[in-house]
Amino acid sequence: MLAHLSNPKLCLFLTVVAFIGPLGASTIQAQKHKYNEMYRGPYLNRVAFPIGGIGAGMVCLEGTGALSHLSVRNRMQVFNEPCSFAALCIKGEKTNVAKVLEGPVPAWKIFGSPGTGNGASGTSFGLPRFDQAAFRARFPFGNVTLRDKEIPLQVRITGWSPFIPGDPDNASLPVGALEYSFANPTSDTIEAVFSYNTKNFMEIDRKNDTILPIHNGFILHQEGTEENPEYQGSFAFFVDDNNVVVDHCWFKGGWWDSVTLAWKNIQEAQLLENPPVEGRCPGASLFVPFTLKPGEQKTVRLMFAWYVPQTDMRLGKDAPNAKECTDPECDCHGNFIPWYAGRFKNIKDVARYWDRNYKDLRRKTGQFRNALYDMTLPAEVIEAVTANLTILKSPTVLRQRDGRLWCFEGCSDDRGCCHGSCTHVWNYAQAIPNLFPSLERTLRETEFNISQDEKGHQTFRTPLPIRSPAHDYHAASDGQLGGIMKVYREWRISGDTNWLKEIWPKVKVSLNYCITTWDPRGKGVLEEPHHNTYDIEYWGPDGHCSSFYLGALAAAIEMGKAMGEDVSRYSELLAKGKEILETELYNGEYFYQKIQTEGLTTEFKPLASSQNGPGYSHIVEMLNTQGPKYQYGTGCLSDGILGCWMAKMSGLGDIVDAEKVRSHLLAVHKYNLKHDLSDHANPQRPAFALGKDGGLLLCSWPCGGKLSIPFVYSDEVWTGIEYQVASHLMLEGKVEEGLEIVRVCRDRYDGHIRNPFNEYECGHWYARALSSYGLLQGLTGLRYDAIDKTLYIDSKIGDDFRCFISTATGFGTAGLKNGKPFVEVKSGDIDVEHVIVSGKKMSL
Repeated sequence: MLAHLSNPKLCLFLTVVAFIGPLGASTIQAQKHKYNEMYRGPYLNRVAFPIGGIGAGMVCLEGTGALSHLSVRNRMQVFNEPCSFAALCIKGEKTNVAKVLEGPVPAWKIFGSPGTGNGASGTSFGLPRFDQAAFRARFPFGNVTLRDKEIPLQVRITGWSPFIPGDPDNASLPVGALEYSFANPTSDTIEAVFSYNTKNFMEIDRKNDTILPIHNGFILHQEGTEENPEYQGSFAFFVDDNNVVVDHCWFKGGWWDSVTLAWKNIQEAQLLENPPVEGRCPGASLFVPFTLKPGEQKTVRLMFAWYVPQTDMRLGKDAPNAKECTDPECDCHGNFIPWYAGRFKNIKDVARYWDRNYKDLRRKTGQFRNALYDMTLPAEVIEAVTANLTILKSPTVLRQRDGRLWCFEGCSDDRGCCHGSCTHVWNYAQAIPNLFPSLERTLRETEFNISQDEKGHQTFRTPLPIRSPAHDYHAASDGQLGGIMKVYREWRISGDTNWLKEIWPKVKVSLNYCITTWDPRGKGVLEEPHHNTYDIEYWGPDGHCSSFYLGALAAAIEMGKAMGEDVSRYSELLAKGKEILETELYNGEYFYQKIQTEGLTTEFKPLASSQNGPGYSHIVEMLNTQGPKYQYGTGCLSDGILGCWMAKMSGLGDIVDAEKVRSHLLAVHKYNLKHDLSDHANPQRPAFALGKDGGLLLCSWPCGGKLSIPFVYSDEVWTGIEYQVASHLMLEGKVEEGLEIVRVCRDRYDGHIRNPFNEYECGHWYARALSSYGLLQGLTGLRYDAIDKTLYIDSKIGDDFRCFISTATGFGTAGLKNGKPFVEVKSGDIDVEHVIVSGKKMSL
């Protein structure tokens, strides 16, 4: 049509409109986001960076500078974005200029998100704000840069909360900070007022809330009731500037009176001092006036803390006839109580600790950040690793009053999802055992001491509060066998053989249960139906779970030797299983599953045709011919040799022929990695990757034989598996193939459609994505064994690199320089007596 238009201006206009589309300029193709760099323009759209403590809750700093995802009541609240904002007023001779210290509101918030059908009432969206924003993550710091043609100052926001490897308590504080920095690049003296303004977002019942005083700030407070003690909660905002003026209670009126007058005070640079009043208050403000001469700078340190000591969370089934705990402080009584409620008495106690220790905690957290980013690894790897550390600051992770860790798999929009520190999901997570090994050991102690019965059956979902569970469902084969490898890993990381001595008897009972239940004929592979991370049971031996079996046997052999015990039975099973895996379960290119229903202890029960109409009778007959539903059979499974990855990550080395493992991984890369999913049919959960997205499919059937109803998630894309495969490829020397998978994954999380700091699966901030930490070991082979005091390096990226390393006693940077190993300890101590570089002994 355009070719027939005679008016060139009209032609140009229509061309631009066709390019821009109905949503306006925001749909114009922007320059692609560069890995580990600034987020700008459309890539700010979904940026939300968690601030908070491990198991304490979070608030997110958005790429614009806004606060959202406020989740401080011991549960996720994705769409909780209260009217809470900082503002800046520049005083002028004739008129003042006032702006919310945020960039433009993302378009998706204006129409279609919760509350927008009524005009987004109650938000701050309609207040003036800065023209431009940019965001840069340097975990655990998030940095926002703001610009506006009417504001003569350079403005920067730094949000953070403590995160120091090896110091889990300070990393678990219910606190955060926003540092607002202002610099005057002009030749004029500028007078300004910073303010922080907020409604009482802790209010629940509209009758027992108020705003209380605290030094240099205020506390948003809600009282609990006899019926709902979990309503109790406090959130404090305060600054370190004694010139602060506080309005403890906004004007009480109807409609939007309070916010209207609060903004009037901001515009007029009114330092309105208003003491606390009794009863309910709609909101509060604090004001910090300052003057900047040419070249001067000013930073306002806004600290915040919260305290919600009660919950209504009690999850999971109690063991029948369980002995009642008589200790009144026992955490198995009643509902979950967060760790910080046992550490601090009240909100003022938390705030006092935060204020007094702020500088020291910032210095130590800065040391960690500097070491973490002092790496010469590919940018996409650094981005993937650091972005997913935010999972540890999300409500996916909880820590109960006695300090033990307990986790969801991820979080739904308004609560945790899939409770119980699920063993088969947390198998993948490699960050906590390296960064906070003492916390990771509490998970092993719970699995083997609490969730395991006398027969060795482990419940793969532990109740909350942590207590003895009912044993009325399958054990998870991959979860339980993976736990044995992880006991070995924790022993080598901690260097604590006494810990191993205490848990080893339970490990033996666990492994013997696995052998008796899933390998009763002693073949060295799992034959009987075995539950796994796909929420189904495999029938017959397979590479996926049998590789876990071999890894657990290998770990038990090493631990048993250290305990001075006979491990010949485990050695025999390992040898048998390895032979079967490499011959009978390998098709010359990749490992697969032999579906089996005959010769098992468990009886296969075919589907009954009576459940469906006569039109499906032939389909039911076909399904019964194929065997049990939800298998993968001849498929090329991305997790098809997962136990071998776990073994290498744990320091056990190769448990299956390395060439065959490498071939399997290359087949996964060849067949399962897609750069465009437009023609891929996914009837399951498509939002993880669809349309023009790329992604690594969980399974494909390149040799044919796809079942009519394969395992339930087979057509999906999970980031945790993408990173697992990528790092395993790297371990096997296939670096470019691994990096390609990482890039395809992170391209989906570039901020335009998905939050770069929230990789989701069955819920937000999904735990499996912590497999990304394994990319460091994948590229470098970097691992420290505290038992042998040995540093291992097996570089796949040459003789010159720097990489972050964290051990039980310290962290820093390690690597190779001109082929020579080095360690630079930045905190604590790393006692290295031996160095092994690609199998050769070397010295530092």
